Amino acid sequence: MQNRTLIIIPAYNEESQIARTIQSLEGFDSFDYLVVNDGSKDRTKTILEENKFHHVSLPVNLGIGGAMQTGYKYAERHGYEYAIQLDADGQHDPSDLVKLLDAIVTSDADMVIGSRFVEKTGYKGTNTRRAGIYYFYTMLRFITGVKVSDPTSGYRIVNRSVIQYFAQEYPVDYPEVEVIVQLARKKKKILEVSVEMNSRQGGVSSITPLKSIYYMLKVTFFSVIRSYL
Repeated sequence: MQNRTLIIIPAYNEESQIARTIQSLEGFDSFDYLVVNDGSKDRTKTILEENKFHHVSLPVNLGIGGAMQTGYKYAERHGYEYAIQLDADGQHDPSDLVKLLDAIVTSDADMVIGSRFVEKTGYKGTNTRRAGIYYFYTMLRFITGVKVSDPTSGYRIVNRSVIQYFAQEYPVDYPEVEVIVQLARKKKKILEVSVEMNSRQGGVSSITPLKSIYYMLKVTFFSVIRSYL
């Protein structure tokens, strides 16, 4: 019998961590998972195939937005009630999966975001990263009125109505902040719960200082545009 909740794991060049990430889900029998191999150029696809991990492989790299939308399309097509984004690099602690699910099931929220800041956690980010997070918090509050303390967190769960929406419309890249704007415009309710975040357990981040500047400018521009659509 199919479970009600799908864990979507976007993966790009995560050969060093992907097996451990999937193995960390052992014991969470009330969740299904799907790895979306986003055109990886390393051994990620081989590892998934050799271990018979449940996955789909995209023929080219679409970016995090395209990979996540692939997962949402799968969740929509297979009738899942909830979908959770879980990073492949080990940053998200699987022990918080139940907390996210409980939060959305017991509330009227459409999306629940796992936050490093609603309560004191062990997270230690750089000053630059914290400044970027605060920038997006301020921007979102200004253009939507929504207060989200950790808008760049990818550890989040959505309900069936949002799955259906994301299956049809989802930002191409760097989607975390933009989708909050989209859901705010649709009067969807967003909550946060406290979660623990680990440092990256393997692989190399694709976010360089130059890409960070591009990210902030692009997300700001499209977020403002989306707030008026």
